[in-house]
Amino acid sequence: MVKKVLAVNFGGIGDEILFLPALWSLKKEYPDSHITLALESRARGIKDLSDIIDEVLTIDIKTKNKYTELLRLIFHGMTGGYDTIITSGANPMMSVISASTFIPRRIGFDTGSLSKTLLTDTVTLNKNQYAAKMYHDLVTPLTNQVTELPILDINIKQKIPNSVVIHPGVSRMSRIKGIIKTIQGYEWAQLVDLLQEAGKKVILIGGPDDKDCIKEIEEYTKHKDYENLYGTTKNLTELAEVISSAEKFVCSDSAPLHIAVGLGVKTYVFFGPTDDKKLIPQNENVIALKNNCKCPDRPCLWERRTISCMELPCLKFDYHDISQIILKN
Repeated sequence: MVKKVLAVNFGGIGDEILFLPALWSLKKEYPDSHITLALESRARGIKDLSDIIDEVLTIDIKTKNKYTELLRLIFHGMTGGYDTIITSGANPMMSVISASTFIPRRIGFDTGSLSKTLLTDTVTLNKNQYAAKMYHDLVTPLTNQVTELPILDINIKQKIPNSVVIHPGVSRMSRIKGIIKTIQGYEWAQLVDLLQEAGKKVILIGGPDDKDCIKEIEEYTKHKDYENLYGTTKNLTELAEVISSAEKFVCSDSAPLHIAVGLGVKTYVFFGPTDDKKLIPQNENVIALKNNCKCPDRPCLWERRTISCMELPCLKFDYHDISQIILKN
């Protein structure tokens, strides 16, 4: 019987949303279980999007105090009365951390002999699938329940007729690291104009990281009849509520994409150097916007490189064609 679970999943808010199906299946099997999710501070807002997480524990592994933070995680695991720990990392050291907590049931990905020795259950790491399914594999030793998509607990808003909500940005951290996954502001402006010309009610949204992109869209758009809600959503819950009101949602490969998937909103997402087959479910409700780039390395980001190339031929689009896809599908 699973009563108290410590789940460890480091990454951004998008990673935590993709991790939710695993936690949902666990909760379906063990409805009285208590789930603590250890994550980075930047992703703690996930608690506002899901009622199945009873507690969050912030562990900031990307600071100069990395090892102190990991020791704090281990100590919490040792003293928290947990019967099960689930770690999602592919780094073999996650097995060491898991074993150091002395939690009886220890589940993680098979990363070699170390994981087989230190963990009670190892799961094959299959990265060549939708990430939510990859994470979900971690709970297969505990349940046969299957939750395919993220489920979010928010107040769903009434649909705004004929609306296209656009979230154009990506995280500031991505840009600082040289990770370019989306089109530029002046290119978004072309799409905004085309959708307005087709009679769509266009709504822009974004947070602090999107300030420059939104400003560029404002500068380059010819038609100013769109509604700009930049800065009006104060947290993830409010952002999700706006997305839920959209008939159609257009975005980049970023956290709002996974929010839209969790809300079942018809979504169109620009993909360049990243692999859409790993980041979106393969269904008609989520459409990957890709060009016909013949680059032999595509998709390259995370597969072959950790920063984007300078040329970015995979992010060159005909925006008239893109607008037609959004309008007709």
